[in-house]
Amino acid sequence: MSRDDFLGGAIRLYQPEEGYRIATDTVFLAASINYDKNDRILDMGAGTGGILSCLLSRTAEQVAGNIFHGIEMQGQLLDLARLNARKNDFGDRVEYFAGDISNPPVICEPNSYHQVVSNPPYLKKNDATASPYETKAMAHMDSHIELGDWVRLCLRMLKPLGYLTLVHRADRMDDIIAALHGKAGDIIIFPLWSTREKDARRVIIQARKGGKGIIALKPGLIVHTSDGTFTPEAEAILRHGAALDITK
Repeated sequence: MSRDDFLGGAIRLYQPEEGYRIATDTVFLAASINYDKNDRILDMGAGTGGILSCLLSRTAEQVAGNIFHGIEMQGQLLDLARLNARKNDFGDRVEYFAGDISNPPVICEPNSYHQVVSNPPYLKKNDATASPYETKAMAHMDSHIELGDWVRLCLRMLKPLGYLTLVHRADRMDDIIAALHGKAGDIIIFPLWSTREKDARRVIIQARKGGKGIIALKPGLIVHTSDGTFTPEAEAILRHGAALDITK
């Protein structure tokens, strides 16, 4: 197990030395989330708690009556999520529950959250060689829940007109949009461009349950310069806890 700095050392998170580890995608997703007083927010497939830890680090002063929940089925990762919440002084603000998102804990009621955030597994089952590390294999590859079902289960947890925000591979956008069809609208697609010269490998997608608006493709964020260093905009998010406005 390692303990690693995030957001320029504003938080330190425990995670496995090998296997599942928090990536920049998690930080960008957390930076894109804004919420109102008394909102209930759920992380579906919380891993080691990276999303809510980064979110709370950026917005802790505005927390007033909010509820932050996470669901994680892997015991090792769940223990680390709870440890990370305590060690970063978020223990009285966030709760993580053991459970399968297809059968969530009783306390996590469907149709009760204003926002759901998620970083679903990226790889289709049997389309790639699974990692030898179980925590990474389960977090990165579809298992008993395929991506379309994952999206629908996230929508199930939302109140009407609540927001789902997730990060995923750009080449799986069609699966996500298909799962949202007829159930959510006001969709924002925000590419995370590797460099100005390369195609986007990741996208943040936000949708509103029951929304009727059309899809909006945004300019997105260029993450790296041509020499491989982070752009100033990405550096501000990753090192200094800046917000990411995906509506622009």
